This record gives sequence, C-alpha cells and structure tokens, in this order.
Amino acid sequence: YRCQPGRLWVFFSLLVLLLVTLQVVEKLQGFFPSWTDISKGDKVNLGEGQQVRGVSSQGETCKPKTDIVFLKVHKSASSTVMNILFRFGETHNLTFAFPIGGGNQLFYPRHFLASFVQGFSPSSPQRFNILCHHMRFLQPEVRKVVSSSAFYFSILRNPVELMESSFAYYKGAAAFAHVRSLEEFLSQPYHYYNPTDGDRHYARNLMSFDFGFNPDGEVSAERVQLMLKAIEASFDLLLISEYFDESMVLLKEMLCWDLDSVVSFPLNIRDSSTKSPLSDTVVEKIKDWNRLDWEIYTHFNRTFWERIDRDIGRERMQREVTALRERQGELARTCLQGMGSVAPKHIKDSSLKPLQHGSARILGYNLKQGLDKETERMCRRLVTPELQYSSALYKKQFAQKSPETQNVPSLGASYGCLDMLNWCLQPKMNIPQMNILPK
Repeated sequence: YRCQPGRLWVFFSLLVLLLVTLQVVEKLQGFFPSWTDISKGDKVNLGEGQQVRGVSSQGETCKPKTDIVFLKVHKSASSTVMNILFRFGETHNLTFAFPIGGGNQLFYPRHFLASFVQGFSPSSPQRFNILCHHMRFLQPEVRKVVSSSAFYFSILRNPVELMESSFAYYKGAAAFAHVRSLEEFLSQPYHYYNPTDGDRHYARNLMSFDFGFNPDGEVSAERVQLMLKAIEASFDLLLISEYFDESMVLLKEMLCWDLDSVVSFPLNIRDSSTKSPLSDTVVEKIKDWNRLDWEIYTHFNRTFWERIDRDIGRERMQREVTALRERQGELARTCLQGMGSVAPKHIKDSSLKPLQHGSARILGYNLKQGLDKETERMCRRLVTPELQYSSALYKKQFAQKSPETQNVPSLGASYGCLDMLNWCLQPKMNIPQMNILPK
C-alpha cells in the first residue's frame, strides 16, 4: 500500500486540529462544571432538603416566582405570611385557589382534595397561581390545581408556644372545653383527650396533622425519619416563626421578590395579657405530649440555620434583617396611628377588626387619617385581617359570576399518611428520586 501525498497532508492536518482542540479543552477545564459535580449538587439528603434551588447571589438578576403553595400551619404566624401572599397576588393579578363558596378553609380538617377548590373541574383542570388557605396537606391532590413547577413552603413554630396559643384560641375544642388551664389538661391528658374527636388535632401534634400525618401515630425513630423525609421531599422551604424576619429574607431570596413584597405588620396576634407563663415542668410535658411536632420543629430549626450559614451568611443576613426592620418602621410611621397594634375595642374601622376566637384577644390596627388614595390603599392592604382580605379577593376573582355548584366528594373520604404510605415517600414531581435517607 502506497501513501499518497494528498492523503498524508489530510492526516497531518487532522492531527494538528486534534492537538489544538485538546489544548483549548484543557484551558477551559473548570470553566464549566463536570457532570460529576452536577450529579453531586443535585442530591437531596435528609437534612439537606432546604438546599437552595434558585437563590440568587447578591446583585444577580432572577425571575420572580408566581406559582406558590403555602401550607398554612395553625398558630404559627401563618396569617401574616398569608397577607404577604395576598398582597403580592393582588398586585400582580395572580389567581388564588379559593375554597368553594369563598370560605377561609379548604374543608379542613379533611385531607385536601382538588375538588374543594372553586373553579376546579376534572374534565378541564385549571391551574391557579397561589394556594394558601388552611388545608390538611395531600400533595397528589395539590398537584392537580397548581403548576408542576410551583414553589412549596410552610412555617413552623416551637410546639411549646404553639400549644399554649392553641389552648387559648381553641378553648372550645372537646379536649380543652372542660379544663381551666393547660396545666390541668396535661396533668392527665387522656382523661380529656379522645383520639376519635373531630377536633382533637388542636390539642396534640397540630403541625404534624396539618402536614397530613396522624397526630396519634407511634413515635419511633423510623416513623420520625419517614415524616422528615416526606416533608423534605415535598417542600422547598420551611420557615421558623420565632425567626420571622430571617424567614422573610430567605423567602424573598427563594422567590426572587423585592423587599416591600415581604415586609409586613404582625396579624392575628394575641394581647399579651391573655398569655400564660409556663413552668419548666409544663414545658417538658408539652414536648412529650407533642413529640412528633417537637421532632419536626427541632430538625427544621437546625436545617434553617445551616441554610443561612451555607447560602447567605450571618453578616449578610443581619444586613438584610436590618433593612427589613427599617422598612417596616418606615411604613408604620406612614400608615399607623400610634405606630403599633391596638386592642379590638380600640379599632375604629370595623372592616379592620380581626375575628375574635376563644379566650384570646386578637389585636388589630388603626390607619392614619388624611392619607392620599394610593398610600391609603397600600397601608390598608398591610393591616386588613385575613378573612376580610380573602373575601375581597374572592369577589374580585369571581366578579359577575354566580357561585358555582360543584359535586364535593363525601367528607368521609380521607387519606392516611404513614399509616397508608401513599404520598409520603413520593418526592416533588420535578425532583428525581435520590438518596433521601439520613447519612
């Protein structure tokens, strides 16, 4: 075989081209992440379920998220968060997944069903931007009414404080109705608590119940791990009410919203005179009685701070919190008479009076007089109680439409969770099944 000059020239040309290409690739190493790096970054491990997905660095541009699911956990500053979502949705003309008839709960305490939502039809399913009314979480049904890319978040509260608040607010619940104090209830809880009562969840593991779990379930290490794994697979962010300002900074970052979108005045808060100090003995009894809630809270309180350290840093967080509080103070000086909340009997505008419930006295606000129209509207949005705001948005969204009559599933239909492992082990729709067992 004889090598022709033309072929030899082609061979050497290709060889030179290959060498040049290899040199360029070598110089570009590190410019793009390797597939191995990407694989490592996409793992979702227990304790890392709050890994940032979409948080921008300071100064980076991003697209605000408008498809949102907020699990409104009872007595956990969730009414204040709901006001933030109401304001953002109204300002940006977003749609809400309202309860049928415009109520304030999605047939709670039953597990959520898509057919509980006004305007939902299985034959022509409609997707809503924001789902935030009280519900008992069931993700397969939630997915039917929101975008597959929706952002899921919730907020938690120390179970000790939560139960003290629940006792005051839900004093009419069967478990609390015949006791004079929380101490009396905890002295012999099973004397007053009946697991078959329809409102028993207000008296035990209320957060676990809202997340869809059985509040009377066995407290075993395996069960707790399954609960934590289920929550982390379903939710993008878990906030902590005791660190509300830090929580709002995290939420702002995750949703790519501006500062004014997450500034707020506390809503649905109690007069401090109705709060009872708790002895160390009672505190320990509450933790033991609400053991499932305590496990959820301590785990996500830890990952909350791990996330701040990892993705924002304490110094930047402090700057962001300071800016948030300064803006809140500025708005208070602009909007409020007296700069703060007042007792219900002192609220002058009846449309701004919050619902009073149980033995709690829920505070509200008075707006300054003489505000210009635009400022008055902004301020009113900030202080309008949940029920009034929800009703107004419902009427706006369904304007000139007669109330729809829908076939609501039997309220006897309900899903179990962990007892009937249905949605518990399923990750979010757009997250692949990966290693989500504890390390």
